[in-house]
Amino acid sequence: MKRSEDRILTTHVGSLARSHELLDAMKARAQNGQIDDATFEALVTGAVSEVVGQQVACGIDVVTDGEQGKLGFLQYLSERLDGFETREGRLPVPPSWQLEIDMFPEYYAQYMQKYGSGTGPTTSNVMVCIGPVRYRGHEAVQRDIARLKAAVAEHDVAEAFLPAACPMGFGLNEFYATEDEYMAAVAEALREEYLAIVDSGLILQVDDPWLIELLMEDPSVAPEQRRENAAKHVALINHALRDIPPERVRLHTCYGLNHGPRLHDVAFSDVVDFMLEIDAGAYSFEVGNPRHQHEWRIWETKRLPEGKVLMPGFLCHAHNFVEHPQLIADSIVTYAELVGRENVIASADCGFSSRAIYTPEVHPTVVWAKLEALAEGARLATERLW
Repeated sequence: MKRSEDRILTTHVGSLARSHELLDAMKARAQNGQIDDATFEALVTGAVSEVVGQQVACGIDVVTDGEQGKLGFLQYLSERLDGFETREGRLPVPPSWQLEIDMFPEYYAQYMQKYGSGTGPTTSNVMVCIGPVRYRGHEAVQRDIARLKAAVAEHDVAEAFLPAACPMGFGLNEFYATEDEYMAAVAEALREEYLAIVDSGLILQVDDPWLIELLMEDPSVAPEQRRENAAKHVALINHALRDIPPERVRLHTCYGLNHGPRLHDVAFSDVVDFMLEIDAGAYSFEVGNPRHQHEWRIWETKRLPEGKVLMPGFLCHAHNFVEHPQLIADSIVTYAELVGRENVIASADCGFSSRAIYTPEVHPTVVWAKLEALAEGARLATERLW
């Protein structure tokens, strides 16, 4: 994994908006199969080539495929794991969301209407585990790898990474005797995807909003139990990553897709120790989020382990303001002075279209302006740090 050895490198979390043409194709493929594999593959390949080129044009050093061929950062697993069936309905709202909904019901009624079920190519049906969980996405992940490598070959980039979901309960379990057995099976299945990405020479990014969700305020779960659940989750990820060199892995954690007031967010100080226990070489987390901008102070006393890299998010994924490059530069310098300039890569808080939807929260044209601002902020910070 590259480090910021002679300048501040830039990256982002992964997902980028899909074109309406590609979304229409996803809808046709998911709902009635009225699009052949070759046509769909050509659309995705073209989309990956385009978004890689746009990332490079914006000044991003460590690029990815924008998750163009995926229904979502987690939803894509419905196509890659055996042992599940789809049923109509929706999973319960996470407790941390429910606290916010209860506090701001009018806001969330509007939010759900605009960004909820029905705004993408598929509905939010429930996945139910009814048999042994096994990975069957070998051909799909190899297509992901091939598309990204082909696109990157056309440009001068520092590095490329592919995101993959962490082991988490994305569906209901009706097969395994315990949730621990169920999650262990999911972790073993996902390990096959992790190994494929690392073996290809690309960097693996493990997307893990679940760590923070486990630690979020939940009146039904005692704080100590939340910490025990988080520790168990960390151990599960590390088991899935066993024998994979940490320097080939970047870990992303965040406060999820709830683009609301966020008055119930857990403090990052309660998260950071768990995050650093995950066997990764770099750690991506939210900073641009106004609820967490002040938390740089954690690193005044928290020692970054030797050989590790921070990828703080200096772009907020929940609003359409474009951050000023000077503000980004100031934030980069703050982190660089605390943990070392070579240990900071400038990033974004989260993906800009974590689900494949027609109306992503940040407009696609604004995203490119944000990424340009990130690159300019990194340039300004480099001038001050070298």
